[in-house]
Formats: sequence, structure tokens, C-alpha cells
Amino acid sequence: MTDVPLSPLHVIGGGLAGSEAAWQAAERGVPVILHEMRPEKSSPAHVTDGLAELVCSNSFRSDDRERNAVGLLHEELRRAGSLIMRMADKHALPAGGALAVDRNGFSEAVTQAIAAHPLITLERGEVAGLPPADWGDVVIATGPLTSEPLAKAIQQVTGEEALAFFDAIAPIVHADSIDRDVVWAQSRYDKPGPSGTGADYLNCPMDEAQYARFVDALLEAEKHEFHQWENVPYFDGCLPIEEMASRGRETLRFGPMKPVGLTNPRRPDTPPYAVVQLRQDNALGTLWNMVGFQTKMKYRGQTEIFRLIPGLEQAEFARLGGLHHNTFLNSPKVLRPNLKLKAEPRLRFAGQITGVEGYVESTAIGLLAGRFAADERLCREIVPPPVETALGALIGHITGGHLGDDSVKLRSFQPMNVNFGLFPPVTLTKPEGVKRWRGKDKADPKKMAITARALAALADWV
Repeated sequence: MTDVPLSPLHVIGGGLAGSEAAWQAAERGVPVILHEMRPEKSSPAHVTDGLAELVCSNSFRSDDRERNAVGLLHEELRRAGSLIMRMADKHALPAGGALAVDRNGFSEAVTQAIAAHPLITLERGEVAGLPPADWGDVVIATGPLTSEPLAKAIQQVTGEEALAFFDAIAPIVHADSIDRDVVWAQSRYDKPGPSGTGADYLNCPMDEAQYARFVDALLEAEKHEFHQWENVPYFDGCLPIEEMASRGRETLRFGPMKPVGLTNPRRPDTPPYAVVQLRQDNALGTLWNMVGFQTKMKYRGQTEIFRLIPGLEQAEFARLGGLHHNTFLNSPKVLRPNLKLKAEPRLRFAGQITGVEGYVESTAIGLLAGRFAADERLCREIVPPPVETALGALIGHITGGHLGDDSVKLRSFQPMNVNFGLFPPVTLTKPEGVKRWRGKDKADPKKMAITARALAALADWV
């Protein structure tokens, strides 16, 4: 008997999720055609034609696999053979307890790996509308910047109105314009993290008067005005800096400008009232990202306002902040547990368009979509990740396992980062006589129990 060659799996979108989905399917022996519209057609946020380009922060967030849900997801992806995580680790930069990457080196490495894979064909050009009927199986991983023709086609086939929110981009500062006589290098609580030393952030201190002046400037700044059709909610995990300021004058001090875990060596006895942190953005150390400073302010006011920050009085910006428009599906209503579209089962979705938020979360759903598509093509049983894992928690969130059949809850579906609230709870008994399980710097036993349980459950699935 002659083996019949497998027809290709089509993956639309060469971002984090699409690249991961293509890699996972190809690694299982399924030929893949990866469609990426750039450079023939660009998007409002991309600046290169590289795969897996990071258009926002260069941070994959916490890498603590024992105490943090994001760090746990990092480890699960590594153990599952993730291309994205392998290249992120290879191009890691110092970032305290976080995993940050050289965005250009990272993207180039992913692009080269995809191009070199014998079962992946990279095709450039827009898929303008619903994929052709003769594309048997398709993974759509076009992300938050899905092109208008494809977005409209998806909306029509689902019969749903697309949900939307704005994602804001933080400014990047040239290193040689930062006043090193004012700022100091320190990670919060001196945590070294992957590739770090414990002194991985540059910290700009503010006293109370400086903070008040800065908040006044944010509140008075000229903002981008939305069109009527753009009147949509923000994602709370990525609020513009001035939006946070408008919610209360002290909000920033308990958010991205919190001064805890930091000591100014020039004034060790006087804690700063607020702190602006800068994180290294490239391998050379010539660019630094303003952590948590995504903004919707108009360009002409940003430079003046950000130069109110001590240490940035002469700052030169490689990139100012901005906005881009994001869309996502009402996934609990329109997707099956295997990520297939209920109304058009040949279409499977992956990445941020499904309603996850964040680089590693998008990568995770790409990994699952690629595995699911390959298993189906190879006539294998599709086995979802255990609910105790971070992967299982995410897919449970987007396919509605945690929501039940309440239509009101389905209508309120919003993007979500991975977090311990998505996991099944653990029950632990406190030792007799112990009122609190953890002090200021001690681990949380429940979190550690959740992560240990997750990695044990993952072993058999992988």
C-alpha cells in the first residue's frame, strides 16, 4: 500500500501564536503553509516583516515557576517543546525576576527556524476574507490586528459582533540620554531572575511634590479622541498611564510607580514617594522601556510630560507611546473545546484573537491549536491538557468551561492573562498555632501547591 501524502495545514498569521502552531504541527509530521501578510501589507503596530515580532513590551513577565502563574506557563511551554520559549530563553536580557528578550534577535531567530523547517512553507501575502474552501484545515492566528476583510468574514460566519479594546504601547528611551546621577540600578527586592543580577532596572525616584506635578500633567494632557465606533473598554491589564491617573491620584503609586522593594542609595533613609522603572529593551543595552507607561496621549505632549520624571529631564525617545485597536472572539460562545469554530469546523483559532492576553498566553493557545490540528490530521485522539495545568486553565477560560451556560456571563467574556484564579483550588491545612503562612518575603504554600500539582499533571500529557 502506498502512503498518501498529507495535505498541508494552513496557518494564517505569523505572530507568536501562528509561528508556534505551525512549528508544533510540523514537528509532528504534518506539512504546513504559514501565511503572513507582511511585508506586502503592514499593520498599524508592526515595523518589520519578521515573524513573532513583539509590538508592545519586550517582557514575557515573571519567570518564577513556583510562585507565579505566568512563570508556571513558561515552564509548561518549555516542557512541551515550545519554539517561542526556546528562542526567548536564547535571547534573554537582564530583567530582575522577569524574562525579557532582545526583540530583534528573538524575532530573527523564530523567522530563521520557521524558514529552515523542511515541512513549513512561508507564504507572504494577505488572506483577504474567509480561507478558500479547498483549504481543508485552517488555524487562524491573526491576533489583535486581524485585517479588516478577514475580520468581517469571521464576524459574518460567527453571527457575532466582534468585541474590541485598545492596547497601548509604552515609550522607549535612548540609554545615553538617561541621567545616571539621578537614577539607580536595582530590581524590586533585588530579585535576580533569569539572566539577571538583581540590579536590572533603572529607577527614577519622585518625591511627593514631583509626583503631584506629574499626575497633574497626565490629567491635563491632550489625549487621542476615539471615533464613535471606537467606544470600547480597555483591558484592565494594560491601561494607559493617564487612564490609571484619572481613576485616582494615588492609583499610579499602587501600580506601575509603586516604590516598594526599592532603596535609593543616594538617599537610603528617605524612601521615594513613587518610582518610574526602566527595563532594558535590547541586547546592547542602548534602549530602555518605560515599564507600565503605555499611553494614549498625543505625541506632541509626551516628550514634555515624560521629561518631568527625575533622571529623564533630557530624555531622547526611540519610540513614543501609542495605541492600536484589538479584537477578539466571544470564544465561550463560538468556539469548541478543540478551538474549532462551531459555525465552520474547518476553522480553528489560536492566540490573542481567542481572548487570551499576553505573549506567553497567545503562544500557549498557538501550541495547543497546532497540536490539536496535527492530532486530528494524523487520526489521533485529541487530548486537552489537564485542568490543573496553566495550559488547561487558559483553554478552560476561553472555551467557557468555567462559565457554565449562563448567557449573561457569556456576553461579559473579556480577555484574560493566566492567573491562579483560573486554576482548580487546592485545600491545605495550616499547621497548628500558625496564623499566617507567609511573611513578607516567604513563599505562598497554596501557590506552590498549585504549581507543583500542575507540573505533575503536565508530565503525562506531554
